[in-house]
Amino acid sequence: MAKLFQTRRNVLAGMAGIASSILVGAPAFALGRHTVGDGELLMLSDGNMSLPLSFVLPGRPKAEIATALMVDQAPDALTPDCNITLLKRGDRLVLFDVGAGPNFMPSTGELPSALDATGIDPTEVTDVVFTHAHPDHFWGLTDDFGDLLFSDATYHMSEAEWAYWSADDTLEKTPEERKTFVVGAQNRMPLIEEQVSLFKPGAEIFAGVEAMDTSGHTPGHISFVVHGGEKPILIGGDALTHPIISFAYPQWESGSDTDPQQGVATRKMLLDRLSTDDMALIGFHLPHPGLGHVEKNGDGAYAFIADPA
Repeated sequence: MAKLFQTRRNVLAGMAGIASSILVGAPAFALGRHTVGDGELLMLSDGNMSLPLSFVLPGRPKAEIATALMVDQAPDALTPDCNITLLKRGDRLVLFDVGAGPNFMPSTGELPSALDATGIDPTEVTDVVFTHAHPDHFWGLTDDFGDLLFSDATYHMSEAEWAYWSADDTLEKTPEERKTFVVGAQNRMPLIEEQVSLFKPGAEIFAGVEAMDTSGHTPGHISFVVHGGEKPILIGGDALTHPIISFAYPQWESGSDTDPQQGVATRKMLLDRLSTDDMALIGFHLPHPGLGHVEKNGDGAYAFIADPA
């Protein structure tokens, strides 16, 4: 056990820069690029969030968190980056999630500026594919005036996710501190009702993009496997959110998961597959641009290794 702990610390020590970036956030308009077959993935920054540690890891002793992060004292909050992936392939321009928009946190909502910096008009986006409907992934549907930003797009969401957020009893069943999540989703969903295409896990959304069931964070959370490059790339949404904790301590329950136990099972499944199948990963909340791969690091522990993009 001592040898395993030392090995884990050695790998994590090499990630100190990644850990520190969690506390700083990505610069506005940050951009990563990655070729995938005959297409290209762009990783755009929507800014960064500020999340109280008590929300992220409720009940977890601060001393234990500090040890995991290799710092003397655990911070009061984490400020994870928000990375939005855009796929350019053939005549399609596909956004995976749309960011937080103007009404969530002052440090988020940078996607429109990032698109502008890359010369992309929102009306050129052909498809928007959602991992789930939390505010930082869904509220960016609309502009400052409440109008659809990606007005000409077809929207894609899993049947289970759409059913959960649109159900009449979801608001009643949701804890008080998250009721705004439901209200925000339900206010926006009617705007895309005529343009939405619902799918089940395992479906091919369109050529080369496969939907994978990664429920737990939300009931219908989906990750997407992009095929066609040297290796498949998983666009993981919020299934894996922290470059140390999600990988080295996947058994820790997350306060941001609707079903924490299912979230743990999903993390373990994904980490095993990512490391075994040599699949790349783009994480929405991993340090910008969020691209990397996973290596197994002992019994039940893994490490995220950032790749150049």
